[in-house]
Amino acid sequence: MKRIVVTGATSMIGAALIEVCLAHGIEVYAVVRVGSGKLWRLPCHEKLHVVPCELADMECLPGLIGQECDTFYHIAWGHTGAARNQSVRLQSDNIGYTLDAAEAAKELGCRRFIGAGSQAEYGVLDLTAIGPDAPENPRTPYGISKLAAGKLAFACAKELGLECIWPRIFSVYGIYDKESSMISEGLRKMLNGEATEFTKAEQRWDYLYSRDAGNAFYLIGEKGRDQAVYCVGSGRARRLSEYIYAMRDAVDPGIIPGIGRRKYPEGAVMNLCADIRTLTEDTGFMPEYSFEKGIRETAEWLRRISSCKRKYQ
Repeated sequence: MKRIVVTGATSMIGAALIEVCLAHGIEVYAVVRVGSGKLWRLPCHEKLHVVPCELADMECLPGLIGQECDTFYHIAWGHTGAARNQSVRLQSDNIGYTLDAAEAAKELGCRRFIGAGSQAEYGVLDLTAIGPDAPENPRTPYGISKLAAGKLAFACAKELGLECIWPRIFSVYGIYDKESSMISEGLRKMLNGEATEFTKAEQRWDYLYSRDAGNAFYLIGEKGRDQAVYCVGSGRARRLSEYIYAMRDAVDPGIIPGIGRRKYPEGAVMNLCADIRTLTEDTGFMPEYSFEKGIRETAEWLRRISSCKRKYQ
């Protein structure tokens, strides 16, 4: 890759991907929402170009960039966060946005289009590890829309003469994680000296640090196989309670986490581990961060952010 486009550039994975690509000397067109308040997440770099463009205006993107590119990462997704499953109609808009992005990629001269799928496309599976070929049975508007977007992206790419790859993201944590995630919310409360509440935390979960996720997407762009679906995770599962105690240790070993204070939500997923064998075979990806190392970096970043906020209040 020499010149790429990244939508959703200020997201956790978008920012991590851009960091890796810039380190490899790749020119990046970072597509952000108009008036985004998250531009501070992007570095000042001679090879980074910020392009304000709404998801609904993807057809304008080629004119805004004005340069031929080789790879298009479509990470942006509208209507995310804790309320993402409250509207089927709003989630379904993302399917059209994905196809618009593929058409923009073709017009920009790209040879490869890479989306950003989700483990939610599988629904609830009680499997030791979930691979690309596991049964797909999404149960939420978000998961259904991700699955439909991926299937149609493959079909659209064939029509356009583009290579297409659909990585499915499992549980990623780290810098720029959304505040509503279990890890982000739990760490913030621990750092602020607030009580935490968790379920019995018996689930077997797979967590991947954001920097590793960014590297996985970079390698998919460089070495991924056309028409492939990849599961993006660490490939290792541990009980959720182990992760919680590692979070506690990264903040203050004296904290007593509130494990067991919450009931499991209806339809709770008890086993969620990515089978990354095809990802590793095709691209050479292997996680570099242990959870303990990644969570220490995340906790330190949250401390710095909190300190800066207090300084300027």
